[in-house]
Amino acid sequence: MELKQIKELMAAMEKADIKRLRIKDKEYEIELERKEENTPHPMVSYPHPEIHARFPAHATPPYRGHEPVETPKAEEKKVEGKFITAPLVGTMYHAASPEDSPFVKVGDRVDESTIVCIIEAMKVLNEVKAGMSGTVAEIYVDNSHPVEFGTKLFRIV
Repeated sequence: MELKQIKELMAAMEKADIKRLRIKDKEYEIELERKEENTPHPMVSYPHPEIHARFPAHATPPYRGHEPVETPKAEEKKVEGKFITAPLVGTMYHAASPEDSPFVKVGDRVDESTIVCIIEAMKVLNEVKAGMSGTVAEIYVDNSHPVEFGTKLFRIV
């Protein structure tokens, strides 16, 4: 089947208001499906605060430490310290393997070169270094949870 024929089928589907069409032949099989223009696209949960603003109030993210953007600014309190954020999108791990102890725990001292976690992206393990000196005051993301670029991982004081 040629592209021109497929386009003609698509136009005929729209004109006849056909939602789904499946054609099977000896040489090929084709399935076409039209999406409703008024149907909202499915929401996908990503660990990024701006994205959670689109979710219903009862939806809870699979990690700790982030509030939806909808929270009024007057209620937010100033958090002391600096944050180590995710430098890439992937899955965060607190230790090199499940049997190993975590790289850092709350109360541990870190310096610029201290490895604080690993982020796996596309089957590549990327070490994340603190990049600052101080004490780990809070860990925001649980082990083996997804993170997005800029997600707060640790608070350092």
